[in-house]
Amino acid sequence: MQIWEISAKELLKSGGPILIPIFICSIIAVAIILGKMIYFSNIKTDTHKLKKDIFNLLKNNKLKEAIRLCESNPSPVAKILKAGIAKFGDSRDEMKERIEDVSLFEIPKLEKRFTALATIAHITPLLGLLGTVTGMTGSFYTIEQRAATMHPVTPGDLAGNIGEALITTVAGLLVAIPTFVAYNYLVSRVNAFVLEMERAATELINFSIHLSETNMATETLKKS
Repeated sequence: MQIWEISAKELLKSGGPILIPIFICSIIAVAIILGKMIYFSNIKTDTHKLKKDIFNLLKNNKLKEAIRLCESNPSPVAKILKAGIAKFGDSRDEMKERIEDVSLFEIPKLEKRFTALATIAHITPLLGLLGTVTGMTGSFYTIEQRAATMHPVTPGDLAGNIGEALITTVAGLLVAIPTFVAYNYLVSRVNAFVLEMERAATELINFSIHLSETNMATETLKKS
């Protein structure tokens, strides 16, 4: 019989007590991964269209409408743009400082629960190794007990402990590998969001400076 054909109840019984924390870790990992995927799906937006619409409003001096547009969008890019619009027309340093303040709140939201996910990916193989050690220790203890009573050791005497050792190792790896893959994928999604935020902030600042210089040049020509 292969391990895939064993029922969950039999697997937990054969794997010993170490399999319980591994199972709990797997439930937590699945919950975190699904939660982050749903969250990222909800805040995803068409950044190019959002920036185009906002810049058009700013070009027509409709700051309030631009802010309302940002508030109606759940993406972190919109929050960064809203922060910059609040300082629109001010100096580059003032806009940059305001945007950086908001990013200090937005980026941790994107990375929330990543530490727990990375911890699970790292400790589940160690839990599997611990189960291997305890299982093999049990086998040696059985051999010692049999030897002390002058009874021969049979494969059945060792099968339970060896099975516990192997099952916990397999379980630890089965949890750790997909969790680590999912963690790296989620980190790449966060990096993509952060890159969009930085690009949007830079474009907004440059647009504000350019618009201010253009307006100043227009006023100068009118006066002359």
